[in-house]
Amino acid sequence: MDDAVRELAREAGIASEWTDAADKPQRVSVETLRSILTALELPCETKTDIAESRARLCERNGAARTFFTATAGNATPLPGLPGDAAAELVLESGGQQSITLRTLDGVAVLPPIDTPGYHRLRLADREITLAVAPHRCVTFEDIAPSEKLWGLGIQLYALRGERDEGFGGTAALRELIAGVAREGGDAIALSPTHSLFAADSAHYGPYSPSNRLFLNPLYADPATAFGQARVAGLPVQAADASPHTLIDWPNAAPGKYALLRRLWDDFAANELRAGDGCAQDFVQFVHDGGARLREHALFEALHQHWLARPEPKWSWRDWPQEWRSPAASAAANFAAANPREIQFHMFLQWLAAESFTAAQRDARQQGMRIGLISDIAVGMNPGGSHAWSRPQDLLPGLSVGAPPDLFNARGQDWGLTAFSPQALLATAFEPFVATLRAAMRAAGGVRIDHAMGLTRLWLVPRGASPAEGAYLAYPLDDLLRLIALESHRHGAIVIGEDLGTVQPEFRARMADAGIAGMDVLWFQRDARGFLPPAKWRRDAVAMTSTHDLPTVAGWWSGADIATRAKLGLAEERRETKERSRDRKAIWRAFQKAGAVSKNEPPPEEPAPAVDAAIAFTARSPAALALIPIEDVLGLAEQPNVPGTIDEHPNWRRRLGAPTAELLDPPRVRARLKTLRER
Repeated sequence: MDDAVRELAREAGIASEWTDAADKPQRVSVETLRSILTALELPCETKTDIAESRARLCERNGAARTFFTATAGNATPLPGLPGDAAAELVLESGGQQSITLRTLDGVAVLPPIDTPGYHRLRLADREITLAVAPHRCVTFEDIAPSEKLWGLGIQLYALRGERDEGFGGTAALRELIAGVAREGGDAIALSPTHSLFAADSAHYGPYSPSNRLFLNPLYADPATAFGQARVAGLPVQAADASPHTLIDWPNAAPGKYALLRRLWDDFAANELRAGDGCAQDFVQFVHDGGARLREHALFEALHQHWLARPEPKWSWRDWPQEWRSPAASAAANFAAANPREIQFHMFLQWLAAESFTAAQRDARQQGMRIGLISDIAVGMNPGGSHAWSRPQDLLPGLSVGAPPDLFNARGQDWGLTAFSPQALLATAFEPFVATLRAAMRAAGGVRIDHAMGLTRLWLVPRGASPAEGAYLAYPLDDLLRLIALESHRHGAIVIGEDLGTVQPEFRARMADAGIAGMDVLWFQRDARGFLPPAKWRRDAVAMTSTHDLPTVAGWWSGADIATRAKLGLAEERRETKERSRDRKAIWRAFQKAGAVSKNEPPPEEPAPAVDAAIAFTARSPAALALIPIEDVLGLAEQPNVPGTIDEHPNWRRRLGAPTAELLDPPRVRARLKTLRER
């Protein structure tokens, strides 16, 4: 039986074996395989179960495909289609041409098609959609040939704009864009701005979104659509604009939502009723958003309704059955009885979309070659609107995470759900393409979180420990082609987060596809010490740190060790000794690279180390250096400490100075000058 279970798992794309971070082979238990197979609706407790599941798999895999991806200029196998058959190719532009499918090794082969796009292939009795992609994504070389660019990585909520609301948003972002553009920067990378939960601002982690197709309305700047005078004249209590260094999201968000609701009431009673002003733009936005936008808005309204009840139930999975989908009777009745409430949440999405579009327009008009770089979280909150409205897209009962490694001996369970590979094939990859388009719509680039998920994801059965997971394979070739196609359609560069346990061949595939990796200072080392910048990758973005890692000032001073020790996540004495050795090693690397000429400063004086780290990183051959704003400012605290939730103020820290003044201090300007000159 065990061998039969392992064989079924292999056929389903589940790996029974894997190699850990120490390069040691590991074997997945049969119990774990059974749990994952069951979650994939492939029961395997008995021989009969296995036979039926195998038949179900054969039926899924053998189903007549109506969607294929191809690379422009290359012949493409089309398994399941008849070979030596005449067909008609209808290009996306409307042009038509006759072609003949040939047969090679018993498989139909499509002759090379040179024109990228979503085309249709008509055969005698069926029609196939062909996504023909360029050979690679838009690259930095396409945008700025032979140039080296730089940009900043920021947490949007951390900014303090001129019209402060207690947290940053697109109004403050546009102020920062002006400053970065003046200094010669070409990019501003954002952590995810996906929609969270409007009804419950206690869920504010950007990497656990409700729905990746939509935006967080708290970041919207209503003055973008209506002008500052009208917004300022609304009779609502001002949002909390206190000088606190930490955001109290449950208390800060209601003021912004009160403003947005008052604006909606005014807009609905005037422009929308009369059909003038920007009402037509809103109506078009709703039309273009289609069913997915309406479903998301319905979820937001229902969530608000349920949390207002005497016994609130946060997750839709705790709602009665008649509320658990958009088509359920009570949910449909609620939508029919509350049309204005549904429109309000669509209005919020419209404002957010307009706001980010305006910010990207500012960036390009002010000379930035890339502008905003958005971020796609690796998965979604299983209690969010995507899981509620389109559960068939996802993997119920399984959670995305990471296996045990040198930094996390117990592994990681991120509490997220993700796309089902079988669902992607069954839906012609529509959810994936929609996610790409949402991320690229108002950006000049996109970062794909945990890019290894394009080829495999570590999935943990519900209730199991993170170590009791296994890798599930994804259709990498199709996903890379779709990314390249959408990259060209939007003119957007693509960055793949490839930190952690990464298969060497995966990095090669990313490079071939024109997806830039990430070289982070702390990880650029071997057994002999820190690598010189010349040995960093040309096809990766050069970074001093990320939101999940220590800032340079925090690393140099040891503040990160002290923080993790207080949280029970570090052995302070041992790590402090190691850090002392690492400081000497990295300073030697700085000196050899010519990034610094002075002697090593003491831990309590991190500023010279920050200067040197930025100069060192800027010397890499990478086409883009992307420096966290915390390092440009010389701050010690990092935005997020992995392994914590409420124990540490993750995703709450605000920058001290107003956005318009952030880049003015002499030391900051000197660091930006270093980036600009390198």
